[in-house]
Amino acid sequence: MTAPTRPQYEIRAQHTGTTVTVYQAYTPSLGLPAVRDGRFPEAWKRDRMTWIKPSFLWMMYRCGWGLKEGQETVLAVEITREGFDWALEHAELSHYVRGVHPDRATWQRNLRRAPARVQWDPERDLRLNRLPYRSLQLGLSGEASRRYADEWTVSIRDVTPLARQIHGLVREGRLDDAAALLPVETPYPPGGVPLPARGAA
Repeated sequence: MTAPTRPQYEIRAQHTGTTVTVYQAYTPSLGLPAVRDGRFPEAWKRDRMTWIKPSFLWMMYRCGWGLKEGQETVLAVEITREGFDWALEHAELSHYVRGVHPDRATWQRNLRRAPARVQWDPERDLRLNRLPYRSLQLGLSGEASRRYADEWTVSIRDVTPLARQIHGLVREGRLDDAAALLPVETPYPPGGVPLPARGAA
């Protein structure tokens, strides 16, 4: 039997009835205090754009399994669904799409005003190869970035050991064992509710 085809644009995340888990990677000087205190330290710049990723494997692609300089500490950040939903509702696409936006000038104006932006990049498999469907990256700036750090965050876990363990299994060719350790990510929101038009381009 052929496996069902995934929608090209679909948010997949580890989530509960009240929270969504997203991933980021930082230097140990930022990441470890965040894990220790359960919140981002004052050194975490709340006035800069930060990108959160619901896909564990896309985060592994981005940070090289936690081996890239400056991204050695991989964090699983559990945030409120209310916060995640607010960011999506106030987001603009990171690129202009004809047919979604009335014109380029309108898109640019909306992008400047939006506290969040949606970007769709190819999802990755265990070997970090591109897959034919997309993974959400959600950029937060201004109000969204501050609320993420100081209001929406429920917990912060260090998943660097998990990343290293899965990477080791992949390098040994033990893909089934590696896959068994991956966080379970299911469509969000559950029930297949369609994304807002701006996020489904």
